[in-house]
Amino acid sequence: MTHLRSKRLPGAAGRTSAAVLGLVAALGLGAIGEAEADPHASSAAAPRWTDRAHGFASLAGGTTGGAGGKVVTVTDQAALAEYAAAPEPYVIRVRGAITAQPFGANITVASDKTIVGVGTSGELVQGEFHLAPGTHNVIIRNMTIRDSAIEGDWDCKATDFDGIQMDTVHHVWVDHNRFSDICDGQLDVRKDSEYVTVSYNRFENNNKTFGLGWTTEVRTQITIDHNLFAHTKQRNPSVDNAAYAHLYNNYLTAQVDPGDPVWTYGNWSRGRTKMVIENSYYQDVQHPYQADGTAELVQRGSILKNTTGRHDEWGAAFEPRDFYDYRLDPAAAVPALVTRFSGPQKNIGVPAQGPAVASRH
Repeated sequence: MTHLRSKRLPGAAGRTSAAVLGLVAALGLGAIGEAEADPHASSAAAPRWTDRAHGFASLAGGTTGGAGGKVVTVTDQAALAEYAAAPEPYVIRVRGAITAQPFGANITVASDKTIVGVGTSGELVQGEFHLAPGTHNVIIRNMTIRDSAIEGDWDCKATDFDGIQMDTVHHVWVDHNRFSDICDGQLDVRKDSEYVTVSYNRFENNNKTFGLGWTTEVRTQITIDHNLFAHTKQRNPSVDNAAYAHLYNNYLTAQVDPGDPVWTYGNWSRGRTKMVIENSYYQDVQHPYQADGTAELVQRGSILKNTTGRHDEWGAAFEPRDFYDYRLDPAAAVPALVTRFSGPQKNIGVPAQGPAVASRH
């Protein structure tokens, strides 16, 4: 395991309080209310996208996707599937909506790929991005992935139509995507996947939203930050047997089916997971965060508004800054910040950088 010492951010209580007020004002939030001053909190509303992975995906060599390879623009399933599965590096720009055939079809993504939507236009409809065991160095960002749900099959027992599914992969960055109406998981990080970051995504309108685990090993390291979970039921996320799970500045709101006393929940630290939650915002959520007796969960700085049920905290978990430095925004700013900056952005994927070649389809 590679440990990177952080570059600790200087600050005094007065400067931090002023910074929190400035950020909240910049986002149009009014008074900060319940926010706690944090010496590591972000000091200003800064750009919310870069081309460099952060968190665990930045460690042990980092995640660069198809950087250095050819840049192609695709508009149909055949071209997307061809370049995504190619053995050489590619930056694949997706322009417009691509509807997968047959319904629920997989787009296999090989190593050393960047798949990026052009502005807000790039969509995969009724299909799945699939990363097979051994795949590494993949970036999927600025895409809308939607509409593989089966009417009348809320639990999706008969199908395995995920939005993105990865099994025993390493170095993957999932950033600024929108997931909606998927059957079953919108994002499944499975088996012994390592060095994964999931940031600035919108998870909407789903039952089993974001699961991690399906393994008895305890190897996965994952960073989950600045994501919106809205109108979802469970697995927001569910994290089973992860060595290190760092969740910060996420916004969970408008949970569906709160009448289910068990399987409607927010974050779940399961098995032998060590989870740290920081400065997140939970609104209208049942069981905001919970942990198995065998797991560890540390929570600090989050805001709970109109929540019920479990909010477990036990064990020491780990210190994220022993691994990497990161921007921590004040919890009170999270709803407006995440609502504004999560999901596809018009300036990502435009213009293309690097040599471009025309699609052969």
